[in-house]
Amino acid sequence: MSSAMARHLVRRRKSSRNRYYQGPVTDHFDGVRFFHPGLPSSDKSLLEIFKWKLFGKAVPWPKMVPGRVGVRPAQRVEDLQITHIGHASYLIQAGGSNILVDPVWAARASPVKWSGPHRYNPPSVAFEDLPPIHAVLVTHNHYDHLDTDAVRRLWEVHRPRIFAPHGNDAIIHADAPEIEVQTGDWWTVFSVSENIRVTIVPSYHWSSRGLWDRRMALWGGYVLETPAGLIYCAGDTAYRDGAIFKEIGKRFGPSLVAVLPIGAYAPRWFMQTQHANPQEAVQIAQDCGATNVLGVHWGTFALTDEPFHEPADQLQAAAQAKALEGIHFEALRPGDTWMNA
Repeated sequence: MSSAMARHLVRRRKSSRNRYYQGPVTDHFDGVRFFHPGLPSSDKSLLEIFKWKLFGKAVPWPKMVPGRVGVRPAQRVEDLQITHIGHASYLIQAGGSNILVDPVWAARASPVKWSGPHRYNPPSVAFEDLPPIHAVLVTHNHYDHLDTDAVRRLWEVHRPRIFAPHGNDAIIHADAPEIEVQTGDWWTVFSVSENIRVTIVPSYHWSSRGLWDRRMALWGGYVLETPAGLIYCAGDTAYRDGAIFKEIGKRFGPSLVAVLPIGAYAPRWFMQTQHANPQEAVQIAQDCGATNVLGVHWGTFALTDEPFHEPADQLQAAAQAKALEGIHFEALRPGDTWMNA
């Protein structure tokens, strides 16, 4: 880095208007905003958003999308099972620990309760029926992933350890300053228990809670090292050049389970740099060496233009087209539970 560029970055950092995080400049943080090094920005202009909304061909969803309700997970699981609560929320039970990923019980993925994408099925597990929660993993701050009211309720009832990428603690503290949140950068390692540790890993996505805070908080996924095996939770991610998935496979080895997003991908000209489609999810599984792939992020909130059932249909079609052996693919509906065989 040239001295002139270094001085520019220092000046920019000193005048930072980042409301969530103040930290040193890195290869993916310029002092104000996080970014994907070596890749074009995934940001969309107001003109592009207007074009999508005006000329997009969204397929209407039915009034209700199938999903189980009244699921009561076991209080404790020694091996491994994963229960889909809805959209990108799921419960991982492994080695005696209960870990929630992106817990959202809100009726809408929105900053307000009267507008925005609404649920087409309720959470499969009632909040009161949760087992003791030992940890919460937050991947990023979009409203379909970070429900601060749910996080506050979890803290009040269960006192879990809460982990998140940089800047997301400030968002949680704005609603509940008493909550303890541990944050880190990509590749930061945390211990959930004596036999489980989690690592924040990169994803190809972005963040915002409003109009003026784009990419001011970091986003990512998680790798969980458990007695039953390796679990890769991708969070929201595009495929792009695929480099991060190969790197995750290289650093950690093959995953027993990869929980991958398969929905919210249409139209591709708009979503390609933000969300993987089912075909790309199959490629991610190959890149990171997953044995079992669980598809989430579909069938609860109508965020984009594809019909509700298409992600599940296309995941199976994409897997069959590649004639992959030794990899099990399953699109989880709310209430589905995957158990380690």
